[in-house]
Amino acid sequence: MQQAIAKALEGIHKGQTPFGACIVRGESEIVSCVHNIVWDSTDITAHAEIHAIRDACRVLDTVDLSGCTIYSTCEPCPMCFSACHWAKLDKIVFGTRIADAKALGFSELSISCEQMKQLGGSTIALHGDFMRPESLEVFKTWQTFNVSSSY
Repeated sequence: MQQAIAKALEGIHKGQTPFGACIVRGESEIVSCVHNIVWDSTDITAHAEIHAIRDACRVLDTVDLSGCTIYSTCEPCPMCFSACHWAKLDKIVFGTRIADAKALGFSELSISCEQMKQLGGSTIALHGDFMRPESLEVFKTWQTFNVSSSY
């Protein structure tokens, strides 16, 4: 998670929004660690989790990320949760929640990962509020940059 937070902060300094994600295979092999690139790529689907999954699939030369965990500074949105499910990630670990991002003005759908998991019958493990205070600090840092855009 520390690496995902560092990437989110890097993204903020590059004019991106405050989201980072890191995919780890096994206990400690970092496969991909990236920040959101929505503004830079003008691609609304370029959330940190999607970017990390695309990168990890390229690095591992597979679309099956079984045996991997994604660490995200914020609870994945429904699009990102679905991508995690389809990539067969074992686990999602996140810091802040969708409601936190929505409170900052991000255009979030109020559907939690837990709801998506239950509704879709996904087997992906969820661990929320991991390093939550540190992830909230990322949002505070982003606010100090006075970024008025959202996605």
